[in-house]
Amino acid sequence: MANEPLDIGEDKSLLLVDDDEPFLKRLAKAMEKRGFSVEQAGSVAAGRAIATARPPAFAVVDLRLEDGNGLDVVEVLRAKRPDCRVVVLTGYGAIATAVAAVKIGATDYLSKPADAKDITNALLATGDELPPPPENPMSADRVRWEHIQRVFELCDRNVSETARRLSMHRRTLQRILAKRSPR
Repeated sequence: MANEPLDIGEDKSLLLVDDDEPFLKRLAKAMEKRGFSVEQAGSVAAGRAIATARPPAFAVVDLRLEDGNGLDVVEVLRAKRPDCRVVVLTGYGAIATAVAAVKIGATDYLSKPADAKDITNALLATGDELPPPPENPMSADRVRWEHIQRVFELCDRNVSETARRLSMHRRTLQRILAKRSPR
């Protein structure tokens, strides 16, 4: 597969936005080997600037960046180039926000750590293809954690409002939020 050229299309431009510099450089190198023409941005500001000046055909955007939210870059991409295929990368406990990313126009989202193969498959997937079922699905504890995180995000990270909507004591919710996400 590595020697076969991928059917990327005419426009091979790809914007990578991530504040993890070693990851960004590795991913850029791997995507260039796959035939993409890569531009890198290490912040929301840099990503927005490139998206405005030279809107790419493809983009991979980290959700949480040091200077803000990657969704800001996705919004600029959607405004400047509606056909841009955007994959959002998300770390721990941010699946709810990734769902929000899909709602504002991201093509797909992947949990970190994602490798170049997974990212390429997500960028080039057509709407009819269904991904294979996960080999290690989330545990029940993880599903509960994700649901709590989703409601927390929908309540603009307001603990009291989230606790009320989940019919849960505020202190109990605070303890759950303070812990790391279950596997």
